[in-house]
Amino acid sequence: MLSVGFDLDMTLADTRQGIAAAYRALSAATGTYVDDQLVVSRLGPPLRHEMRNWFPADEVESAVTTFRALYETHAIEPTLLLPGAREAVDAVHARGGRVVVVTSKHERLAALHLAHLGLPVDVLVGDLFAEGKAAALTANDCHLYVGDHVADMIAARTAGIPGVGVTSGPCSADDLRAHGAAVVLEDLGGFPAALPGLLRLAL
Repeated sequence: MLSVGFDLDMTLADTRQGIAAAYRALSAATGTYVDDQLVVSRLGPPLRHEMRNWFPADEVESAVTTFRALYETHAIEPTLLLPGAREAVDAVHARGGRVVVVTSKHERLAALHLAHLGLPVDVLVGDLFAEGKAAALTANDCHLYVGDHVADMIAARTAGIPGVGVTSGPCSADDLRAHGAAVVLEDLGGFPAALPGLLRLAL
């Protein structure tokens, strides 16, 4: 069966506004300034990685816990589907395929986003990044992995499948190609038309 993997943040969903709000709430709760606009300009790496830029090592776990407690209140409602996301998911389902979301986001929070957006995905795997995503892609027999970050292209390459880059996130087309993207799209609006050619690369 056809299975296509997708990243979540800035691939399927524009989570920037909500994440920025959650970081502002974290700053208020902890008294530690976090530049929320800088954070959302570089979404992709795991939460702990970002927290290390703002909190001492012995406070990172506490900051992560506090942020996740604030996240549901502040970050879910403002999230929007990115252009073409629903059509991309529908294109996979129209071929009898499965949509597998593999994200670095905490899985429970990712599920809240998908429910809010009403996006019908078949499998969700969270808490994985870069090479770590490859295990989930392989376990779910994914033929392609679609993402906005160079780490997503590394994940696809590690899994031995074509990576499809979208420039809706922080990484340029050149950067995505340099890290192994087989194809780069401006956003998911071009995905349904590109899918037949992508499958010829994968199958």
